[in-house]
Order: sequence, then C-alpha cells, then structure tokens
Amino acid sequence: MKLVIQKVSHASVEIEEGRIAEIQKGFLVLVGIGKNDTEDTVDQYVKKMVNLRIFTDENGKTNLSLADVNGEVLLVSQFTLYANCKKGNRPSFFDAGEPKEAQRLYEYMVEKVKEFVPVVQTGKFGALMKVSLINEGPFTILLDENTFA
Repeated sequence: MKLVIQKVSHASVEIEEGRIAEIQKGFLVLVGIGKNDTEDTVDQYVKKMVNLRIFTDENGKTNLSLADVNGEVLLVSQFTLYANCKKGNRPSFFDAGEPKEAQRLYEYMVEKVKEFVPVVQTGKFGALMKVSLINEGPFTILLDENTFA
C-alpha cells in the first residue's frame, strides 16, 4: 500500500458529471493498493494516517492530529502510485492490486477511516478524475512499506 497524504485547507474531486466530493481542512489522501495488500495492511495504514500529528499547535509546532483540529478526509484511489519506470519510458503497473480486490480494499479503507473521522469523502474508483487542492505548507507525507520496516 502507498498513501500520499497532503495537508489541505480545501480539496475536491470532479468527474465528467461534475463535483462529487469536497472537504475543507484535513487530508487529501491518494491511495495506491498493492497486489499483496490485505485488510490487515489497510488497518495498519489507517491507524498511522489518522494519528499523524502534522497540524500546528498554538506554539507553531506540528503537534496536532486530525481529531484535534476536527479535520476531514478525502480519499482518492490512484493505482499509478505503483508505476515502475525502471525499464523504458512506459510505466509498468505489475505491483498494483488487481482491480476488483483493490476496489474492495479501498472501500474497506473508507469504512475504517469513517470509524475515526466524522467527515470522509471519496473520489470514484476507476474514474477519470480532476483533483483540486490547496496544500497547506506544503505538507506532504508518503506512507509506504518503508514506513513500517
């Protein structure tokens, strides 16, 4: 699994039919599901993500979590996080999860995040999306297998 977590003051997703999701202060999370990921993997990543203390406190220190700031979350599936560009110029997505299983785990992740965060919005799995954001900082965190090694 790979998560790109961006601290935002606003983020939204549009598809051809129009805007389908929008949040204010919180995290825009690009979610890549790998072929070896399981529900246990999702549980581990969700726990780490929702407890990240990357919002500033009254002293200007990054010391507050989503819960501390009543933050919202926008989850957007993005299999291209598994792009491998080692050979040639056309990316390989060999390590990305099989679409049906990746969608199941993505939906599982949405439900798990809702256990911790009252406002959770999503993109549309497999759709061509336009993602807009105002990244605060900018502050971007990557969670991947190296996070838990």
